[in-house]
Amino acid sequence: MTMTTNTLPGSACATCPMNRHLARLGVSMDSWDYVVALAGNPNTGKSTVFNALTGLRQHTGNWPGKTVARAEGGFEYGEKRYKIVDLPGTYSLLATSADEEIARDFILFGQPDVTVIVVDATRLERNLNLALQVLEITDKAVLALNLMDEARRHRLVVDERRLARDLGVPVVPMSARRGEGVGELLQMVHGVATGEIRPRPHRLASTRDAALDRVLSQLVARVEAAFPGLPNARWVALRLLDDDASIESAIRDGSLGDLSRGLQTAPVAERLALTGVAS
Repeated sequence: MTMTTNTLPGSACATCPMNRHLARLGVSMDSWDYVVALAGNPNTGKSTVFNALTGLRQHTGNWPGKTVARAEGGFEYGEKRYKIVDLPGTYSLLATSADEEIARDFILFGQPDVTVIVVDATRLERNLNLALQVLEITDKAVLALNLMDEARRHRLVVDERRLARDLGVPVVPMSARRGEGVGELLQMVHGVATGEIRPRPHRLASTRDAALDRVLSQLVARVEAAFPGLPNARWVALRLLDDDASIESAIRDGSLGDLSRGLQTAPVAERLALTGVAS
């Protein structure tokens, strides 16, 4: 959702969860039109992509209550202002480490307008594990196929058009350190953020286990009934079946309910505050 005016902690309703988080964090909010998350495995050139997009308009710190570093920056494109948050490099979103928990929770509860998934074109198969997990949570995604210069040097050929068809999201071949593809990435991010491009990620319809599929179907129905409008009920059900303690906690403390009640359409400032990021 776009936001064109400043949003201060006192301007939101006193009882809404976003305002409680703002007050607890003492965050001074500024105006941003869209928020972008940058996700990817370690050593994919994610930081280089971040630097290419933000230039000198960035700062670093730690995630609240964590020793994990975070980098934030901004850029302007198409007369819109974008807040970009560089998530910790992870191999999965199963929340088995602080890095994974931070990345997963930001994508789930922060509801970024776009999640850019940076992958290494020379190690695509390994990188797609994280990409597919991200696409289970959100459909607002762009795949940045980075290190294409290395792929060419190793005589590797990646069919980015077929990859885009198979994944159901835009794919941008690039070499961030050379500046290749940065303009195209900005175009795709802008298109997804504004709704001009509407990705439709291809998700597995079956686990290939009939008994598990029956249980999963029943649980999905219960999740959807309890949390109408939840954008990723199947993913939540899968995590519950896997005894994900953080998702169970989100149900108990109301965070998941906040999401289903329309947090994904809250102003950027409020969504950022829920994840501990100042705008």
